[in-house]
Amino acid sequence: MNRSPRSLRAGPDGSLRSGRPATFAYFALNGFLMGMWIVHIPAIEHRAGVSHAMLGWLLLLLGAGAFAGMQLVGPLTDRSGARTVVPVSAALCSAALVLPGLATNVWTLGAALLVLGFGNGCLDVSMNAHAVQVERRYRRPVMSAFHATFSIGGVLAALAGARALSWGWSPPVTLGAVALLGLAVAGAGALALLRPEDAHGVLPADSAHTATAGAAERTARRQTPRRIWILATLALALMLCEGVANDWSVLHLRDHLEAPAATAALAYGAFATAMTVGRLLTDRVAGRFGPVAVLRYGASVAALGLTVAALSPWIPLALIGWTVFGTGLSGCIPQLFSAAGHTDQTAAGANVSRVAGLGYLGMLAGPAIIGPLTHFIPLSLTFFLPVTLCAVAACTAGILRSQRDAPTPREAGAARPTEKA
Repeated sequence: MNRSPRSLRAGPDGSLRSGRPATFAYFALNGFLMGMWIVHIPAIEHRAGVSHAMLGWLLLLLGAGAFAGMQLVGPLTDRSGARTVVPVSAALCSAALVLPGLATNVWTLGAALLVLGFGNGCLDVSMNAHAVQVERRYRRPVMSAFHATFSIGGVLAALAGARALSWGWSPPVTLGAVALLGLAVAGAGALALLRPEDAHGVLPADSAHTATAGAAERTARRQTPRRIWILATLALALMLCEGVANDWSVLHLRDHLEAPAATAALAYGAFATAMTVGRLLTDRVAGRFGPVAVLRYGASVAALGLTVAALSPWIPLALIGWTVFGTGLSGCIPQLFSAAGHTDQTAAGANVSRVAGLGYLGMLAGPAIIGPLTHFIPLSLTFFLPVTLCAVAACTAGILRSQRDAPTPREAGAARPTEKA
C-alpha cells in the first residue's frame, strides 16, 4: 500500500511540518547544555578542588562516556525509533548536567562527567538519526542547518552563562535551572517528532516492508558496510581538524605571532562564526551542487585557509586564514553524517553512531597529537597535519557519490515539499 506524494510530505498530524522545528529544538538544546558545562568549567574545577592537569584527565571520562553512549544508542534508535529515543536521551543529558555542579571532589566529578558524556553521546546520535529521517522526507539537504543550530545553542549558553556568573549564581543553581529547562524541552518536543511510519514513508500495515526492513537491520548489525568505515575515518580526520582549531587557534596567535590576549581570542571567534554561518548556507549549496562538491571543495578551501594561517607573519592575515578554514570545514561533517544515515534507512542509527563515534575520537585526538609534536617542531608547522587530512578528504569525496537513498539535486527539484525551509 503506497501513499501519495502529498501524504509522504506531511502525515495526518503534519508530522514533517512539526518534525523539522522539533529537530532544531533538540540540536539547539544539545548545544546549549554542553555550552553551559563549558562556561562553568572554571567554577566547577574550583568547587571540586581539582588541578588543571587532573581536569584534563577527567575530561577523558567525558569523551569515554560520550563514545559509549553513541555506540549503545545507535542500534537502539533503529529498533525503538528516534521518536522514542531522542526525548529520553535529551532528558538524560539535561538531568546529567546538574551533576558536575554538585561534585565536591575528584571522584564525584569524574563520575558526573562520565554520566554527562553518556547522555551527550546518546542525544548526539539519536537526534542526528532523526535529522536523517527529516532530510529523507524533504528529499533535499537540510542536515547542515541542524548542525548550525547546535552552534547557535552554544553561543546562547555562553551569553546566559556569563550573565548567571555575573549575578553570582553558583554552578548547582544555574545548572539545575538549565536542567529543568532541558527536561521541559525534551518533553515538549517529543510528540512533534516523526512517527516510525512517517519517517520511512510507509504504513505500519505494510508487512512486506516490515519483514524486509527487519532482515536488513539484522544484516546491518552483523556486518557494517565498508563504506561506513570510510565515512567514519573521514569524520575522524575532519573532526580532528576542528579540534585543532578549538584548542590551538588562540595559542597560535598569542605565542607564534605575539598577539595580545584579546586579539588572540578573535582567532577562535572567527573560526566558530565562520563555521556557524557556513552551516546555515551549506544546505542550499549541497542542494544545487551535491554533497560531493561540498566535501571536495569545502575540504580544499579549509586546507588553503589553514595553510594561510600557519604561514602568515601578520595577525590580520592569520585571522583571515582561520576564517577561511572554518568556512571550508563547516559543511563537511554534516555531509558525512547524512551519507551514513542514508546508506541504509533501517540501520541509520547504527551507521550514524559509528561515524559520529569515530569522529568524536578525532575531536579528542587533535589536542593530544598536536601537543607532543610541538616539542619537535613549531606550532605553526604542526598545522600541516590537519592540512594534509583536509587534502585527503577532498581527494576521497567521491565516496559520497555512491549513497543510494540520499536526496540529489535533481530529486530535490522534482519532489520538494510545499512548506518553506
